[in-house]
Amino acid sequence: MLVVSLVVIALAKLTSPKRFNDFVTVLGNSKYLKIYAREQKFLDRFDALLFTNLIISLSLFSYIVYGFFTETRVISVDTMFKLSFGICVYILIKVFVERLIGSLMEIDEMIDQYLFQKISYKNYLGLVLIPVNAFLLFSFKPTLTFFYVIVILLFIVIITGLITSIKAYQSLIKHNFFYFILYLCALEIAPGIILYKVFISK
Repeated sequence: MLVVSLVVIALAKLTSPKRFNDFVTVLGNSKYLKIYAREQKFLDRFDALLFTNLIISLSLFSYIVYGFFTETRVISVDTMFKLSFGICVYILIKVFVERLIGSLMEIDEMIDQYLFQKISYKNYLGLVLIPVNAFLLFSFKPTLTFFYVIVILLFIVIITGLITSIKAYQSLIKHNFFYFILYLCALEIAPGIILYKVFISK
């Protein structure tokens, strides 16, 4: 799975070298978001490759965490497939629902730019997780402290993306603050809590 992730990333860089170099600096530089948000398409090959890596890397990391807490030593291909499929479906459903809301409220352009920012930061997470997964699998035995550090690192990336989006649309958010809070609760916080409760109950 690590090899597949590296191949996918290599293909992304090979097909769009300049865009990939801009993408790597997205965490501290909004240049990528400003330039490529205008050029985005519904089906974008570059984003599709990075999204593929995100699904693989996130699935592998999730299984490593699961294996740590359950002391599972053998990776089941069937379980990995179900995990990857579940993560992929979850993310895509969220994107489609948000696009539907944007269409119903006639704010398609704003939603498209907002989703581009969110997806870009999520894809960046996939990039970060490649070396993390490699270390966890081949370098040393994972510890609870290490997992906490990694989770905090991932949250920093997500929060950075959220702050960037808020800054970009702060004037619009001020005039629709109630709807913004409602959106955060319904489409950002609630799904995470539901998934957490599902896994904890098991």
